[in-house]
Amino acid sequence: MGNREEAGEAGETKGQDDKVTKGENLQQVFPPLPTPHSPLPTPHSPLPTPHSPLPTPQFTMPLSDAIPALLVLADGTTYRGWSFGATGTAIGEVVFNTGMTGYQEVLTDPSYCGQIIIFTYPELGNTGVNSEDEESDGPQVRGAIARNICHRPSNWRSTQSLPDYLKQNQVPGIYGIDTRALTRKIRMFGAMNGGISTTILDEAELLEQVLAAPNMAGLNLVRQVTTPKAYEWSDPTIPAWEFNSEAAENLGEPFTVVALDFGVKRNILRRLTSYGCRVIVVPADTPPEEILNYNPDGVFLSNGPGDPAAVTEGIATAKALLLSEKPIFGICMGHQILGHALGAETYKLKFGHRGLNQPAGLQQRIEITSQNHSFAIDPDSLPAAVVEISHLNLNDRTIAGVRHKSLPVFSVQYHPEASPGPHDADYLFEQFVQAMRTARQAETAEVR
Repeated sequence: MGNREEAGEAGETKGQDDKVTKGENLQQVFPPLPTPHSPLPTPHSPLPTPHSPLPTPQFTMPLSDAIPALLVLADGTTYRGWSFGATGTAIGEVVFNTGMTGYQEVLTDPSYCGQIIIFTYPELGNTGVNSEDEESDGPQVRGAIARNICHRPSNWRSTQSLPDYLKQNQVPGIYGIDTRALTRKIRMFGAMNGGISTTILDEAELLEQVLAAPNMAGLNLVRQVTTPKAYEWSDPTIPAWEFNSEAAENLGEPFTVVALDFGVKRNILRRLTSYGCRVIVVPADTPPEEILNYNPDGVFLSNGPGDPAAVTEGIATAKALLLSEKPIFGICMGHQILGHALGAETYKLKFGHRGLNQPAGLQQRIEITSQNHSFAIDPDSLPAAVVEISHLNLNDRTIAGVRHKSLPVFSVQYHPEASPGPHDADYLFEQFVQAMRTARQAETAEVR
């Protein structure tokens, strides 16, 4: 398969980095990475190795208050730094996000459930946190990794520092390590499990726990983040942040949208509401008959964490909803689940796409998009007779969007609501509304 990655071959990257292929000398592509027992490269002072003193923290907190922390990857690589947030141990899949802003939205995005996030931007926490920027009820990540941490934020919207926020929500973090080297390692060898700990500082002991953790492939994490019961969402994008004046023009008789919650972000619900939709959010295992009892004008399939192929109940529901011929719009996990419902397959990317500047498009149009996913639809498995590719990720040519050839059904791999990120793809919400408007008009015409 042109874009399919071969499992277990860490040196081969198909569909993400054609420059690194099986058998090629990786040293020609990237300079050597530090070993666990050699100093990490920095322009100023060496960072710690497992057998060297810990660095002096670069902030105003007294040295006596700084707590040592250890990061161990599944391949045995270790990094020593300092704790921020909660103390304790966290195990998860280590991935990186390249965004320069929006760390609170990232931390609270349910799609990151089960993962430890490397923030490649070297400064974290400068603007603190606030209740308006949360994408769910609180942090969803297992842990956080940063170069430098701000303990005293300066921003008019800030209500709490990032370290205090993570401590309050029992999320451990480690900082003071070389995140460039760590990111480059994940980029070269793929996302892998890892562990952060302030209580287990023995490398072998922490590695044992990391190796015992399940891999992301095959995990159904939707059950951990979906809503336990149905509810109605009514809050639009607040006026101070509304960037599309045309959205308000769609207000009138609302379109009823049932959102299947695989781990939905709040700003997706806000965008749907801003475009004149009455949004009813239901659990991921809601039967299709119950969804159709709401008499929706359209169905939305949300983002979410884990392996889409493992969310069998969601795939079965989407397949049944296709028979209703109602408009369906999917984002991220919803895009992948829709792909499965249409007969396609998904596969795990080597390191995924996580950032705010991923180019996507197809013919004479490019959108800069916000993305966060580990899996992609296999192009060779798409039933070409009924589905067409609408968007590609222009970095690696993986599928970024599909649409049905005869039904009002479409989906994208990226996040048109952004939050954080650019607003290039907000028009997709308008397309969904237009599909519901057309369907409603057709129904009215039939009744007459």
